[in-house]
Amino acid sequence: MLKAGGLTPFSTGDYPGKLAAVIFVQGCPWRCGYCHNPHLQERTSASPLIWSDILSWLQRRTGLIDAVVFSGGEPTMDPALPDAMQAVRELGFHIGLHTAGIYPRQLAAVLPLTDWIGLDVKAPPHRFDEITRSAGSAALNAASLRLLLDSGKDYECRTTAHPSLFSPDELLLLAQQLARQGVARYALQVVRQQGCRDKQFAPASGNACPTFPAPSLLEQLPRLFPQFILRQNDGGI
Repeated sequence: MLKAGGLTPFSTGDYPGKLAAVIFVQGCPWRCGYCHNPHLQERTSASPLIWSDILSWLQRRTGLIDAVVFSGGEPTMDPALPDAMQAVRELGFHIGLHTAGIYPRQLAAVLPLTDWIGLDVKAPPHRFDEITRSAGSAALNAASLRLLLDSGKDYECRTTAHPSLFSPDELLLLAQQLARQGVARYALQVVRQQGCRDKQFAPASGNACPTFPAPSLLEQLPRLFPQFILRQNDGGI
């Protein structure tokens, strides 16, 4: 059974254009400092929520919501994810997936079951392992990105950023690299201050840098992608 650590009954921001419920899968091997779901990082021995109860709840929501998004944590680490997606699809819901691309093989297995994917691209390759605190993470994410682009699925790539993490030049370099690989929809997300794992991303009051992202960067990014989105208040997965 899927190991679920949380459930959001209604969301308008986790699946573009659809009202969705979000299921948060327990466990993630990466340790990004700005993570605002650190309680989901541990792969617990027992599921905090009972999957059969979630499925029964979803049965009662048919016709009230359009989609179910599997988020985390890192949902592709759960071996029960394909069966869970299939069960939800059989209820008539669209299937969304939030992933950091940690497990390319598992991502390939569930791509046919999804309708939309949000892929975190944490950093330019030379900074990736530093951000995730995990060796080899850049190559795993790059392989997942290639799988996603080749799949033809609807998707969004996004990067969570903070002035203490990246310079404007680094963010522009990453965006240019993604554009060259064929990414069409890209979102830049400013770190959510509440609930971060590391306190450096959660200033006591006010905006840590009211001019972040720099206006010059925001002028250039929309030129690189057919669809560019700036999110200033809702962080990344």
